[in-house]
Amino acid sequence: MTEGPLHGKIAYVTGGSRGIGRAIALAFAEAGAEVAICHLGDAAQAATLVQAVTARGRRGFQMDADVAAPAATRAFAAAAEAALGPCDILVNNAGINIRGPFETISEADYDRVVDVHVKGMFFMAQAVYPGMVARGQGRIINIASQLAFKGGPEIVPYCTAKAGIVGFTRSLAWEAAPKGIQVNAIAPGPIETDLTRARGPDWKKAMEDTILAGRLGRPEEIAATALLLAGPGGAFYVGATLSPNGGDVMH
Repeated sequence: MTEGPLHGKIAYVTGGSRGIGRAIALAFAEAGAEVAICHLGDAAQAATLVQAVTARGRRGFQMDADVAAPAATRAFAAAAEAALGPCDILVNNAGINIRGPFETISEADYDRVVDVHVKGMFFMAQAVYPGMVARGQGRIINIASQLAFKGGPEIVPYCTAKAGIVGFTRSLAWEAAPKGIQVNAIAPGPIETDLTRARGPDWKKAMEDTILAGRLGRPEEIAATALLLAGPGGAFYVGATLSPNGGDVMH
């Protein structure tokens, strides 16, 4: 088997059973990495992901974990390390959205969205960071959104959380880079996933009419960006937020 750009690397992907996370996990396996994913109540899809990783000649691991709980992220990191080895590449992808007018958002809904995105990312990174520091190398890739820059109606907690991911990425990069760890983010535009398909054809048409590329993105296109940041070609990205969004937001 030809050695890929991630040969010998071990990647952990949160929210890796479906959508963008799944595409990233598969792209990393194709590139030679061993891949561990966590998910929340999606055991059947997680099992098929591990099967797909194994079919590519790599080792895979999956675990149910609610990333909003720091104890769960620590447990996932420990179990993944026991199964595959220490983390070389972390992708913080797990996400959630609860929609509604600003004045109707409850504290519980706000907490859930922010905890999954920001708290989950923060403490998942913290769980693997000391090991990366000890080895003098590592890549942390955080999945933000173009909505961090653009905003949008009835998704204020989501946009708040995604903007927090961009700020976290820039700040941690200052501490991590001197230790050999690169921290970057990806801010996708609208992507064709189960979640966006559930919004219906009218929403999709409205998006396609406003995006310069004239279509929604594909999970594999976000995975290609993650592969760039994780591999040798991403060596000069530090604290960056790359934006594969079809021209939806230019910055």
